[in-house]
Amino acid sequence: MSALSDFLAELDGLLADAGPVISAASFPADLEAARVQFVGRKAGRIVALTSALGALPVGDRPAAGARFNEVRTAVERQLAERQEAIATTASSDSSVIDYTMPARHTWQGGIHPVTQVIDEVRAIFAELGFTVALGPEAETEWYNFGSLNFPADHPAMDLHDTLYLGDGTLLRTHTSPVQVRTLQQYGAPARVLVPGNVYRRDPFDASHAPMFAQIEGLAVDEGVSFVDLKATLTHFARRFFGATRTRFRPSYFPFTEPSAEMDVQCMLCGGSGCSGCKGSGWMEILGAGMVHPRVLEAAGVDSERYTGWAFGMGPARVAMLRYGIPDIRHLYDSDVRFLEQFAR
Repeated sequence: MSALSDFLAELDGLLADAGPVISAASFPADLEAARVQFVGRKAGRIVALTSALGALPVGDRPAAGARFNEVRTAVERQLAERQEAIATTASSDSSVIDYTMPARHTWQGGIHPVTQVIDEVRAIFAELGFTVALGPEAETEWYNFGSLNFPADHPAMDLHDTLYLGDGTLLRTHTSPVQVRTLQQYGAPARVLVPGNVYRRDPFDASHAPMFAQIEGLAVDEGVSFVDLKATLTHFARRFFGATRTRFRPSYFPFTEPSAEMDVQCMLCGGSGCSGCKGSGWMEILGAGMVHPRVLEAAGVDSERYTGWAFGMGPARVAMLRYGIPDIRHLYDSDVRFLEQFAR
């Protein structure tokens, strides 16, 4: 048998072998393996015959080359037809599953950044002897305002600020009512941390939300002073944010006197001034002050014997400061792409 006959026989055998293999491919991965086997550029059987074609006598090469191209074209056509058939089947039959496909990455979930902040704050104050206290989110006007020394005409009591439920009840606007409830139930001394959700008629924008988390802190005992307040909150800020500068500014709250707001050096610009801190180099994290004697008396605590301090912070704002989140609405979107960045 001549070299040409052997070459043509090998081409016919390749075509005969390719048909059943390609037809049996049920998934894209199977079809790709068939393509590599028969017409792959590196190890395909067609490529292997190229050198044999070049070794044929010059007079036999035209006929051999024509048949070579016919076989290659036939195999490529079978591959294309099978690929289209597999795609059509997959689109019309949802039960067809390609078990050779790599598994999709599934995020197992993580702790929300606001919850991470709350847990860390609780841990820091637990080391200082604070226990957790909870209270109802649906409150009476007296607990939410009256017991906390709010004057009857205070604007926070208006409908444009507070969500009323009727019959003298409302959705609490802060966690401070738990201060009074805790002192009524357990008396003084007391050292409690109060995490919980609060509600206000605020617009839902980059820095406000109508429902948000808040953390309240309360320490009542004999001889408690503003020095204790500053020392405790400065210790907290340095434990939470690391080595940072703090400052206290005079403020006003009906339930504390004197009152202050606490700032930490801006984490975004290092205190040099940026849009995040409005050029001041500082960012507010909480309000605080000495518990007003009327609040102690409303809770049944002797204000001549006991003094105390309290603070309130928004863990969402603290999370934004720590992680450089520009818009509070990101914390409410339930966008896995955003939340998985903070997963632990």
